[in-house]
Amino acid sequence: MDEDTALVPLGDGAYEGRIDERWWTPRGPLGGYVMAFGLRGLELAVADPARQPRSLTMHFLRPPGAGPIVLRPTVERAGRSLTTASARLEQGGKLLALALGAFSTPWPGPLLDDAPMPEVAPAEDRAVSAGDGPRAERPPFLDLLVMQPRLGEAPFSGASHAETGGWLGLREERPIDAATVTILADAWYPAPWTRLRALAPAPTIDLTVHFRAPLPLGDALLLGRFRTGLVRDGFFEEDGELWAPDGTLVAQSRQLGLLLDAQV
Repeated sequence: MDEDTALVPLGDGAYEGRIDERWWTPRGPLGGYVMAFGLRGLELAVADPARQPRSLTMHFLRPPGAGPIVLRPTVERAGRSLTTASARLEQGGKLLALALGAFSTPWPGPLLDDAPMPEVAPAEDRAVSAGDGPRAERPPFLDLLVMQPRLGEAPFSGASHAETGGWLGLREERPIDAATVTILADAWYPAPWTRLRALAPAPTIDLTVHFRAPLPLGDALLLGRFRTGLVRDGFFEEDGELWAPDGTLVAQSRQLGLLLDAQV
């Protein structure tokens, strides 16, 4: 994954990356993968490993094509403990996405944990994944992920509630860093699909990830839970949570998506 999200300096604070077709979904590259480029660029601009990412938001203006992109990060303010930075992602002279991130050292305070991990069957071996199937019928990005359903009904089953989730991770064994979390926060299929009867593409309008645990963590699958409460005018919100196997809440996410030609 590091190679797929690598950035090369261009000068004047800009960087070049390359969108790889291995991360393709039915509608362009996975949004979380594109967002990982923004995170990488912001980390380079902040240039302080002690200031870990705490919040990252990206607004997606248009889907990238495969090939080079240019990232232009800027530190908007660097305080004594917290840095706020922004970035523009461009391709062929066109703006693709806007990112905004907050990076901070830890602050003193109590641990108040009222976000218990759901009780589910433990993760299986990485070789087991619901994303496996006939190659002609699945998007390429599923080849890079492990997905083991544990929560909610199957997609397109006409369920009464839009909730889904399970164990997920990269097939590649590697520490769980902020870029991995960013990808996994957007990797599961959209929660509203459980209520539909047929496929409806669901591009992301904006996605926010809150990083809630010190990173990196050791290699493991994370338990994800994703829920939607309202679909209206074609738009839906999706709230997500990612837990480590020991019950540590690693990240929370919220995105606004668009269901195209949805049927119930």
